[in-house]
Amino acid sequence: MASNCKIILYFSCIFSSFLVSSAFSEAQVLLQFKNSINDPLDALSDWSNSTAIHHCNWTGVSCTNDVPFSVTSLTLQSLNLSGEISVSVCELENLAHLNLADNLFNLPIPLHLSECVSLETLNLSTNLIWGTIQEQISQFKSLKVFDFSSNHIEGNIPESIGSLQQLKVFNLGSNFLSGSDPMVFGNFTELEVLDLSQNPFLITELPVDIGKLSKLEKLLLQNSGFHGEIPDFFQGLKSLKLLDLSQNHLTGKIPRVGSFFLPNLVSFDVSQNKLFGSFPKGICEAEGLVSLSLHTNLLNGSIQHESINECMNLERFEVQNNRFSGDFPSWLWSLPKIKLIRAENNRFTGEIPDSISESAQLEQVQIDNNSFNSKFPPGLGKLRSLYRFSASLNGLYGELPPNFCDSPVMSIINLSHNYLSGRIPEVRNCIKLVSLSLADNGFIGEIPESLSELPVLTYLDLSCNNLTGSIPQDLENLKLALFNVSFNQLSGRVPSSLISGLPASFLQGNPGLCGPGLPSSCSDDKGMSKRFGLTKLTVAIISIGLAFALVIFALGFYLVYRSYMPKFESCPWRSVFFYPLRVTELDLIMLMDEKAASGKTGGIFGRVYAVTLPSGELIAVKKILKFSIHSWKSLKSEMKTLAKIRHRNIVKILGFCQSDDSILLIYEYLPKGSLGDLIGKPDFNIPWSVRLKIAIGIAQGLAYLHQDYVPHLLHKNLKSKNILLDNDFEPKLTGFSLDRIVGETVFHSTLSSESANSCYLAPEYGYTKKATEQGDTYSFGVILLELLTGRQAELKESTEPFLDVVKWVRRKINITNGALKALDSKITSTSSQQQMMGALEIALSCTSVVPEKRPSTWEIVKRLQCLDSRTTFSVQDIDISGCIESESSVPV
Repeated sequence: MASNCKIILYFSCIFSSFLVSSAFSEAQVLLQFKNSINDPLDALSDWSNSTAIHHCNWTGVSCTNDVPFSVTSLTLQSLNLSGEISVSVCELENLAHLNLADNLFNLPIPLHLSECVSLETLNLSTNLIWGTIQEQISQFKSLKVFDFSSNHIEGNIPESIGSLQQLKVFNLGSNFLSGSDPMVFGNFTELEVLDLSQNPFLITELPVDIGKLSKLEKLLLQNSGFHGEIPDFFQGLKSLKLLDLSQNHLTGKIPRVGSFFLPNLVSFDVSQNKLFGSFPKGICEAEGLVSLSLHTNLLNGSIQHESINECMNLERFEVQNNRFSGDFPSWLWSLPKIKLIRAENNRFTGEIPDSISESAQLEQVQIDNNSFNSKFPPGLGKLRSLYRFSASLNGLYGELPPNFCDSPVMSIINLSHNYLSGRIPEVRNCIKLVSLSLADNGFIGEIPESLSELPVLTYLDLSCNNLTGSIPQDLENLKLALFNVSFNQLSGRVPSSLISGLPASFLQGNPGLCGPGLPSSCSDDKGMSKRFGLTKLTVAIISIGLAFALVIFALGFYLVYRSYMPKFESCPWRSVFFYPLRVTELDLIMLMDEKAASGKTGGIFGRVYAVTLPSGELIAVKKILKFSIHSWKSLKSEMKTLAKIRHRNIVKILGFCQSDDSILLIYEYLPKGSLGDLIGKPDFNIPWSVRLKIAIGIAQGLAYLHQDYVPHLLHKNLKSKNILLDNDFEPKLTGFSLDRIVGETVFHSTLSSESANSCYLAPEYGYTKKATEQGDTYSFGVILLELLTGRQAELKESTEPFLDVVKWVRRKINITNGALKALDSKITSTSSQQQMMGALEIALSCTSVVPEKRPSTWEIVKRLQCLDSRTTFSVQDIDISGCIESESSVPV
């Protein structure tokens, strides 16, 4: 018995030793992996030998449930991690899932991770991964999820990728892929998600072999460069639930019924292409469709009732901006789950049936600019979720029912340019109504008093009707941005606030209206002529004079309107959006007013506007006068080159618009504005650690343009006003390579005219007129001096002549211990001052008058990153050779 106990104890000890050894080994592997990455937020602080926490309980680590515990998953998403991804992680023998998404890893695709023999999921989406996909990608034999979306991967997809036959998710969306797709997708027999969306340079036809993917559920190819016809590949996609081919260059017709049966379809979107022909029958024979979108195509013909006859789960129907004709499918109005119907700008005919009341979840209807010919349906008033109904420019007739605005959430009603008649019903129930347009109909009677009871009514257009009576006095209590009652038969006094706050043209065509500034003065104003001794002749002359002045004003207003507004109509705008922006060129122009303009001019090449899109998204728009003779094709090519830049410290170019006389550059919006404006504030007092972070970020962005990006680019206009900051003071370069947009001749002549007044330009530019990497380095050195001194680059002080920051610092250094005096006195920490002394040496070398003595941008990055609290510098360490000004030093 004792012998058996000893045996059991012996094997228990061995097993325990094995467990301890195994746990120790995995912990060491994780620590080795941690040592290869940068963790600025200290998110992995619990990854330590000194802690009692088992490694399976460390942040982001998951293990098996059974003893011996073994690491199966690492999920380190959104932790601001960067650095290298060590191959040591592959020593975790059971690691199946590695998720490093939404971090700052700046490296090529880590092919060495193919050594992780158990790896099934590799997610490095939303990082700074760059370069091309190499043939060695085929080494990931066991991968099921490959997600590298939202990176900077470019080039072709290699054929070797077809060997990854176990893939279930293949996501390369939001990159810069180019070339044509290989015919290998048919090998992915287990594939469930294929996402190649947001690749604008992927100029190719749709791969036909996608039709072999019987398990595919999501096919996302929107906003890429796909062209040609949609192939007849749908019959093989029996599991497809979501199909998005929108915003491409597809042409031809949609495949016909026999091959287009998609029994599990949930969402269908082929909007913004160049498709034509009639919509095929049979697309919705199953009850799975939830979204159908076909807007902005060139489809012709009609959609028949039989085309979509069993879409009982359909929620969204979008066919706007096409050339559809024929009767609109009447069954669509009564679908129980329909929420959105958009069919504007087509040629549809037919009626809006009263059965629309059965669409209990309907929220939005837009059918403007068609040929609907029916009475307004009373059933519409029974809907409780409808917030927008827009049916202008149609053939609707008859009277409006009393409940036409009874939805408690109704916000927008546009029934203008129809044939409606009768009286306008009282509207008291739609208390959230913001906009009501009934213009150009045949309404009679008086303006409803109840309109003044709608608290948020802002836009009211009743023009071009047959309304009579007076304007309700209480309407002046509303904050109306638009009130148009022109060309009716109204009479009486106009409330004074409506006269003073609105254009007179919105009241014209109503001879019976009277009030100050109108052609007719009101009857109780006649006593004024007696009071002031005016004769009838005098009154007549004054009246004629006022009328003449009014005509002159109207003519002037018209001429001004014609001189500006038609530019947007007569001068065609063309645009390219590299990211999805729900805005038109005209929308942008209308939003670019003085309120949106930045406080300063935004540079010598144009003005910058902060624009809030209708979606609420903020963007920055730089308007540049079109000096060059760029053709649309060449400008688009140049912009694509710049838009492909994807770096943490470079502002994203979202798109651009071009007309005959100007170019609009659309950038991402940075909330803290420019570094130059920040330094120029009287209360500028940010800590040195933040300033150093800004300097490193600027240098990294510049180094990327100079050396990593192909083709190599120069900034050529680097200054603190062209450095924008996000909420975390992360800097981003903007205004780079503008010579590619405005033309080299204009760029250099404009820059030369500014060179005498700008200390950001290197001294040699004054006579060489040539932009170089060393010139960009000089400009960076000036910005670094601004950060070190807290002083603007160009600042005039009352106690001394005008001195730019470079000359000012040099004069300080010429005095014993002057280097320390050049630093911003608001920073008093000894350790910070020691780092600043090291940064000062870098700034002085960057601003050397001898271009060859200036360091490269990558050398600058390394030297700045090496600065830490242990680095000490003295005045004797500062090397100012080559940067002493020629004039005699003046003590300051």
